Amino acid sequence: MSVPESSVRVIGDDKCPIYSIGDQFKVVGKSLFTPAGKPACLILVGDITEILIRYESTSSSSRYVFDCSGCTGMIRMEYTKEQRHVSSDAQLRYSKELDALAVLLSKYAFFQSLDEDNIKELISLLKVARFSKGETVIKRGEPGKNLYIIVSGKVEVLGGGGVHIAFLEKGEIFGEMSLLSGDPVIATIKVIEPVTVLYLNGKDFRNVLNKFPSLQMYLARLLAKRLARTNVDRTDIASAMVGNLSEMSPSELFQAFNINHKTGVLSLALPRGMAEVAFRDGGLVRAEYMDKDGREAFFEILKEKDGRFKFLPGLSPEELEFPEIGDFMWLLMEGARRMDEECDCDKGLSGLLNDYD
Repeated sequence: MSVPESSVRVIGDDKCPIYSIGDQFKVVGKSLFTPAGKPACLILVGDITEILIRYESTSSSSRYVFDCSGCTGMIRMEYTKEQRHVSSDAQLRYSKELDALAVLLSKYAFFQSLDEDNIKELISLLKVARFSKGETVIKRGEPGKNLYIIVSGKVEVLGGGGVHIAFLEKGEIFGEMSLLSGDPVIATIKVIEPVTVLYLNGKDFRNVLNKFPSLQMYLARLLAKRLARTNVDRTDIASAMVGNLSEMSPSELFQAFNINHKTGVLSLALPRGMAEVAFRDGGLVRAEYMDKDGREAFFEILKEKDGRFKFLPGLSPEELEFPEIGDFMWLLMEGARRMDEECDCDKGLSGLLNDYD
């Protein structure tokens, strides 16, 4: 069977707020598929539709370059037309495999807030890896790169000095805390039984959380449980009201205040000056650092590695009425994204799932 298929690839980017060079749209039959993990821009969908109407039914050149209509930014696209011959049996087999994998993943806690179509969309972003007994999947102190989902096997979570923290098995995830905070990995993951994992790179992970807010809620609850179980010492540092950022990074400190619903003002003596962050029941209502305030000040504070902090309970009547400067989970993810861009350390683009157990 001959299936009409076209691709539209981004080959130039001038400050587009959504897409970047290398992103690809697929047109199969009458369906348009956007780059995995990214929303559809209605302006660009209109542009692509116009190109399809103009060229899809012609026998002219199979390649055409065009610019989008533009909004706050602009991208240049390359349209390519081809005929792909796919057997009906192959299509049916792929569809059945996709359905089976979606059903399997729907049983895992991480995916339970998503419907089947959402899960199928996520599958296109996942890759598979296998590790033998005794191997280390991620190591404490290294940069966080991926979110891992255990499909089979068993791993051990080890803290500083090799201290046992927990075992993780089928359906559980790890690697999320460093991706959310932008900090190095805080625990080593060692394989106890041969393990198969699905993994999602950091950039795709943040795109997915932005697209599916229900996953943010799941991760918030998971973080609360894990901080309670593995970071009691860090919570104690925060509760002590004074401390050093060498003992606890800004993101970990903020998470401790958020999860423990603290109300008060956190003062920080940092290399570039004094900073203040005010919390109301764990939510951020004020942030000031250097000549910045609000979200921009918060993002700058997240970058700091050294300094001292002091927490004073209570807020002024005015501060008690301040609105929150943003959703806490979003602020952490956006701060981590900005640090990734500055360090140019995000190398991953989306991958295709090519195998699973």
